[in-house]
Amino acid sequence: MRTHGSCVLLPLFAMLSQSSTAAEALKIAPSELKAIAEVDERYQSYNIEMAEVIGGRFWKPYEHSTGIPPASSNVEVGGQNALFEARSPVDLSDKRLRVLAGALGPAYLRVSGTWANSVYFQDDDSAKLSEPPPGYRGVLTRSQWRGVVQFARAVNADLVTSFTISSGVRDPNGAWIPREAKALIDFTHSIGGEITAAELFNEPNVPTHGAAPPKYDAAWFARDEAAFRQFTSRAAPKMRVVGPGDSVLVNLVLPEELKVRDLLVSEPKAQFDIFSYHFYGAISQRCAPPGSPMGTNAQKTLSDEWLAQTDQAFDSHSELRDEYAKGTPIWLTETAEAACGGDPWAATYVDSFRYLDQMGRLARRGLSAIFHNTLDASEYGLIDTKTLQPRPNYWAALLWRRLMGTVVLDTGLSRPSVHLYAHCLRRQAGGVALMVLNMSDHPVDLSIKGQHAMSYTLTADTLESRTAKLNGSVLAVGSGGKLPVLQGKPLPRQSATLEPHSIHFIAVPTAGNAACH
Repeated sequence: MRTHGSCVLLPLFAMLSQSSTAAEALKIAPSELKAIAEVDERYQSYNIEMAEVIGGRFWKPYEHSTGIPPASSNVEVGGQNALFEARSPVDLSDKRLRVLAGALGPAYLRVSGTWANSVYFQDDDSAKLSEPPPGYRGVLTRSQWRGVVQFARAVNADLVTSFTISSGVRDPNGAWIPREAKALIDFTHSIGGEITAAELFNEPNVPTHGAAPPKYDAAWFARDEAAFRQFTSRAAPKMRVVGPGDSVLVNLVLPEELKVRDLLVSEPKAQFDIFSYHFYGAISQRCAPPGSPMGTNAQKTLSDEWLAQTDQAFDSHSELRDEYAKGTPIWLTETAEAACGGDPWAATYVDSFRYLDQMGRLARRGLSAIFHNTLDASEYGLIDTKTLQPRPNYWAALLWRRLMGTVVLDTGLSRPSVHLYAHCLRRQAGGVALMVLNMSDHPVDLSIKGQHAMSYTLTADTLESRTAKLNGSVLAVGSGGKLPVLQGKPLPRQSATLEPHSIHFIAVPTAGNAACH
């Protein structure tokens, strides 16, 4: 990730009074915007949970639940309670799924999650074990991992993962040994695959939840990371080591949670090629008691205060990166509307504002890549698990992929409830792509100086609609899984009135912006 000068440190919003928002038009000159950052070509990326790959217990859809369970019932992955239901392994050979994922490429595909911390890799071609060996909670077969590698290749995704850290890979003194990691890496290489990057441990700041040994602490983590670095330097020298991969859950401190700074200062100090963390702005209704400050609601997710939480998480990790891993890119390797599978409205149009605003504001601040959780599991999936129908967030992601390039431009024009971002237009020298999110309940006028522009407007009949419209037409996959053509509309006189609760991508191919050549 590259930044340009000190502009990236400027406040995100040039805040104007709420009273002027409705009356005063947004005016922008695309040719004059300055570059402030540059993101990874695979900036917009996604997760497929290890629980999906191997088959296991994952978040139960709300329509399958008899009620919202209390937070105390969330004991562990695999716990016998109302939060989870069994699911079969995902079919990564499905043509429709590959078409949908491929349209978002190039991307990073991260296969991880809590189940990855305790999975046993069955490194043979026998029938899958009915039970994992002692010290493990799940079984990953060669066939399943081959499916992951083939899927990544088919959809133009670089593979990212994490490895087993449970008691099954510990010597008598509790030291981590690379038995499972080596078998998985060697098999990946044997079938022509490559693991681009890996976190050793999914969410090491919550070790009890993550299947770590009892009394696991920051010093233990440091020893594990040192052993992991020594191992990867021999077995996979091209694979980038990612970490610490801690989880930030707003307004919630988990039992026995470790402080991320302690993970970084313990000796021998961990060395990372990429600095990573996870972030959720809320806990879903599955896990948060009714009325809890850990939860949220659909309307609150449109507020500037709630959306700004992701800035705070990034800033704290950026400071830690500068102190302990200066110069490395920062990845947000897991994020979504809410932890515990997302709230019911995570599958609806209202979450598209959060999805796009988070990508826009973190690109400005210096994030290199962001991994949405998940591609196709639970309410926060971009794609419905059972029907493989794209949700509104998928269409938002597809428009970002088609239009927003890697060079980030400084607009300086965002207001309360009206946020404007700009990147160089993808595959068009000198072109500029604007993204305007009108989260307010009133129209806003936009004026673009000087150039021909094309508008791609996302709307929905209601905020909690499960479908989205592009320029007034419902977006849907055609027969045979064919994606629709995303056709823009010319902006007459380079101006538009942005209706309430609307999302606008505006392509200005003839902007002639010097930063975009």
